[in-house]
Amino acid sequence: MTIYDVIDRKKRGQALSDEEIRYFVQAVAGGGASDAQIAAFCMAVLLVGMSEAECFALTRAMTDSGARVPRPRAGGVFVDKHSTGGVSDSTTLVLAPVLAACGARCAKYSGRGLGHTGGTLDKLECFPGLTVSLTPAQFEAQAERVGAVVAGQTAQVVPADKRMYAVRDVTATVDSIPLIAASVMSKKLASFADVILLDVKYGEGAFVRGVEDAASLAALMVGIGRRAGRRMCASVTCMDQPLGDWVGCCAEVREAVGVLRGEVQNDLAALSLDHAARLLRLALGISAAEAERRVKGAVASGAALQKLRDMVAAQGGDARAVDDFSLLPLAPQRALIRAPRDGFVRVHALPLGQACVLLGGGRQRAGEAVDHTVALHLLRRTGSRVRAGEPLLEVFHRGGAQAALGRAAEGFSVEQMPPAAQPLIYRTIEEDT
Repeated sequence: MTIYDVIDRKKRGQALSDEEIRYFVQAVAGGGASDAQIAAFCMAVLLVGMSEAECFALTRAMTDSGARVPRPRAGGVFVDKHSTGGVSDSTTLVLAPVLAACGARCAKYSGRGLGHTGGTLDKLECFPGLTVSLTPAQFEAQAERVGAVVAGQTAQVVPADKRMYAVRDVTATVDSIPLIAASVMSKKLASFADVILLDVKYGEGAFVRGVEDAASLAALMVGIGRRAGRRMCASVTCMDQPLGDWVGCCAEVREAVGVLRGEVQNDLAALSLDHAARLLRLALGISAAEAERRVKGAVASGAALQKLRDMVAAQGGDARAVDDFSLLPLAPQRALIRAPRDGFVRVHALPLGQACVLLGGGRQRAGEAVDHTVALHLLRRTGSRVRAGEPLLEVFHRGGAQAALGRAAEGFSVEQMPPAAQPLIYRTIEEDT
């Protein structure tokens, strides 16, 4: 068997055996496969696809290419959530403390933002002093004591995926559904969560634009997880407009805190609490109605907000910021984007995410610094009726923001007729389906 043989068989549309897939992945992780060969393999998969069995074999081989995250010795059920990325998606900041307050441990590894999408780690670092670089002992201790911990992944986990993704990123093969599924699920299976919820985005601000492609991706990843013995569920959700009303790290943290206080009632709140109830139902084996009741109770009682304070303090952060937003500052200069005409608003997520990046609130290359204080505040959502000159967006910046303001203006169109409403949750896949 050679790497050439594996690529040639897949190029011709033939199903690869488990042994052929494992051989190729080991060559990727060990350096035996060149970047050119990885690119050829990825393009072949993009063009001819993979069966679920092949995709499971690829996922398992990628999972086995590196170290596994040890399961904390704390008892109970561990839950996890993965989003395929979007704009103003700070659900983890709501989800982790709510679940911990309800008795399900949420101990997870998250990533940083890249391109127009925001990263959970960047948002957590808005809390003064908080670190996301935890030793295994620190991670385990916090999982047991607090029940909620979010940290950065180590380089030893799924090294084959890191190399394959770097090649996919420059060869126009990022949007292959089997490769996305294997990339996401290899990292999930390398960890220890008993119950996993997948939030698969579709629409203008998502990496997968088409709703049926997103549904196919969700079904494939759920199938992979179930084959591996995990309890799985998924939601296919709309990312045509930002999930929350704020874009930018400190601003999104403030908004997430508002959800935990019970003060914010928007799509971010609705989706975060829906995710929490779905995970809690699977984790504890309770009814959907009981899960929803417990989630709402954790917010109403203040227990979830206290879990966030505990989580921040445990990771070295200043928990006073949960109650004192002056410790989560916004950039000092402000500008408004106004409606150019009378009509009905349609919001576009992608330009707003890109505008935040241009302000310094995101990164175009891994390792770049992020300005946590810049922000965009949506004053109108899709379907709102406006008159010419009324404000659509408030931008918080530090000067020199003309390019960003121009891009932000592209985030709104004003139309003569109300745009068709898109459901926030298009489809769900439950444990019993």
